[in-house]
Amino acid sequence: MVKDMTQGEPGKILWSFSLPLLFSVIFQQLYSIVDSVVAGKFVGVGALAAVGASYPITMIFIAIATGANIGSSVIISQYFGAKKYEDMKTAVYTSILSVAALSLILTVAGTVFCNPLMRMLDTPADVFGDGALYLKIYIWGLLFLFLYNICTGVFTALGDSRTPLYFLIGSSVSNIVFDLVFVICFHMGVAGVAWATFLCQDAASLLAVLTLVRRLRKIKTNQAYPVYSFRMLGRISVVAVPSILQQSFISIGNLFVQRLVNGYGSTVMASYSAVVKLNTFAITSFTTMANGLSGFTAQNMGAMKSDRVQKGFRAGVRMILLICVPFFIAYFVFSPAMLRIFLSSKEDVTAVIQEGTRFLRIVSPFYFVISLKLMADGVLRGAGAMTPFMVATFSDLILRVALSYVMALLLSMGSTGIWLSWPIGWVIGTVLSLGFYLSGIWKRKMLT
Repeated sequence: MVKDMTQGEPGKILWSFSLPLLFSVIFQQLYSIVDSVVAGKFVGVGALAAVGASYPITMIFIAIATGANIGSSVIISQYFGAKKYEDMKTAVYTSILSVAALSLILTVAGTVFCNPLMRMLDTPADVFGDGALYLKIYIWGLLFLFLYNICTGVFTALGDSRTPLYFLIGSSVSNIVFDLVFVICFHMGVAGVAWATFLCQDAASLLAVLTLVRRLRKIKTNQAYPVYSFRMLGRISVVAVPSILQQSFISIGNLFVQRLVNGYGSTVMASYSAVVKLNTFAITSFTTMANGLSGFTAQNMGAMKSDRVQKGFRAGVRMILLICVPFFIAYFVFSPAMLRIFLSSKEDVTAVIQEGTRFLRIVSPFYFVISLKLMADGVLRGAGAMTPFMVATFSDLILRVALSYVMALLLSMGSTGIWLSWPIGWVIGTVLSLGFYLSGIWKRKMLT
């Protein structure tokens, strides 16, 4: 269902639009979480470490797909809000064709450089083989990953946050079933989890493309429009490239952190593999709510209604702080229980749980801080104010990576120093993002 977000009470609109997005990301995160749970419980700690070792690299590809999603959805939302449907359709098809070409290039590059990337991370020999195998299978599905992300971006740009949810529910449930069948029944180990993700993600992607094409045909246009436009690609790139860089830099930063973690052995690696999935689940949920605010902002900026954006921001802050509460309680109070989800009861996992609990109890109180940054980012990105958006994001990332090395190695704080770098970087990034939002610089960006 296509929805115009330039009319109505902003708080109600954001809740009705963003909640399906939140449920979508919950099911989307089940992909990686279930992979780790099945690997850890039914194969062993080594398999959990192997899946975790490849995770920062897979996150780079996800980051590029997500950045392209964000960039295209902002422009499409602005055209939709301005009722320029011919330009909107050109933007949709230009985005789809462009990311399809990009994904094929990355598939070839990823396949060729898979092993060198794993070696660059100093992946221990005992998990290298399984980690590289999981990564290669994942890379072969990049075309479908990219197409699905673009389709999701278009649906949300049109105010439809429910359709992606339906696809993800079916895909995630299927992934759980295939994971268990491939690992328990067919004894395929780490390869089984990878193939399950590959098959279910591909099916969801194809269904999303077919549904989107049918949905676009129902939006009537008054004149012919180009299916592909380099001018439109340039406009999309203005937002997409900074978004891709932002997402990619975060993932590249995670590569450096993973390399540092790998130096502490398989116990810390297994612990980090579990907690990074839990932390990513929380942060991605917050980011998704911020993306909902981006869509709201983009439509209203396209309609020249910046006053509604400010009301939406205040409603969005109340909404995201409320969503932080269950994550904080689960991770801070019940952290050992959350970690046991990933671990087999047949092994001694005491050290893994202790390390993971330390991470979660250091980081989770600061979810209330980072959520404010993400909502401010949502306005900046939705308005197309990409320079301040990038400054705040990169400052957070660079500080977080640098501090993890300084505190872990130079100050001899070990893994605890790595974990402490998260909240410090988040606090500084939040101060910058909120400062840019309050300055009103985003109001200067209007669709022309």
